[in-house]
Amino acid sequence: MIVWVVVLVVLVLATVLLEPARALPAVVQPASLPQPEASSPEAKPEPAQETGIYTRAPQSFFILNESTGKVEEMAAEDFVRGAVAAEMPALFHPEALKAQAVAAYSYAVRQALQQRDDPDPALQGADFAADPENLKVCLTEARAREFYGEDFDFYWNKVCDAADQAGRYILLYQGQPAAAAYHAISAGMTEDAAYVWAGEELPYLQAVESEGDKLAAGYETTVTFTARELRQKLTEELGETTLPENMDRWIVPLEWSPSGYVTLVQVGEQNLTGLELRFLLGLRSSHFTVAQQNGVFTFTVQGYGHGVGLSQNGADYMARQGATFDEILLHYYPGTTLALSAPQA
Repeated sequence: MIVWVVVLVVLVLATVLLEPARALPAVVQPASLPQPEASSPEAKPEPAQETGIYTRAPQSFFILNESTGKVEEMAAEDFVRGAVAAEMPALFHPEALKAQAVAAYSYAVRQALQQRDDPDPALQGADFAADPENLKVCLTEARAREFYGEDFDFYWNKVCDAADQAGRYILLYQGQPAAAAYHAISAGMTEDAAYVWAGEELPYLQAVESEGDKLAAGYETTVTFTARELRQKLTEELGETTLPENMDRWIVPLEWSPSGYVTLVQVGEQNLTGLELRFLLGLRSSHFTVAQQNGVFTFTVQGYGHGVGLSQNGADYMARQGATFDEILLHYYPGTTLALSAPQA
């Protein structure tokens, strides 16, 4: 049991912060969404929320490559381009891509400064870990060329335009880089960080409305298990588990956050968090209901990811309604401000 708890905690911490949409080129936008208008960067006003210059941002990041085990240096500009390409579908609206650029850059700067002030030995001197080969956190131009294939020029130019225009901005809270967490699709409301990271009260990571997510492809999914499959899965992950004779009592949600995400669920004689059960069963989010009929358990899941911070599909929806990248950012990170970044040597 102790081993399982340790493994589960590691899995949760490794995945809850940043849970992006997949940047597949063949993204199909829901028919109900307006198509993006031609981008005209020169005509876009500068963000009204700009608050000055932030001077502590590094010119480059040191990244622990999870595929090679080596620490590699990447220029901040290249990182932002690679982060947008890896974390958000390139067919999303340019203003959504810009919002993603600022969020990824802000988070990276925060991580880098924290590591340089208080290094984690596991990172071997790096600012953070990434896996460019597998599109985790960021990718290189060479990997993007493989990923986008014959459409490389179109997608890469679009990504670079957004990253270069917005990547010079950084999101701040009380003068410090924000932990700009993001996820693929919310359940219609984003989640308060306090329900994902116990006791972590971040005023700018509170629940906000994100109704546009309900139009996103993949907003609602279902996962089914037979009683035998579910019992086996629970036993593999939790050890010997006593389940009641009444199968309706095998999985019983007990508590929910105000946004509707399950925060506590009874599994047989044990209580788990909604996030723990989500990872245990491979659900796309902890915003779910469960029904049992004739020995078949059906989980109906809304959203994709932990739900904290910027919703990538919600950002795309807002952009298609005319919102600029700074308006998107200040919606999903209330109380933050934007500043121009002046990287230090």
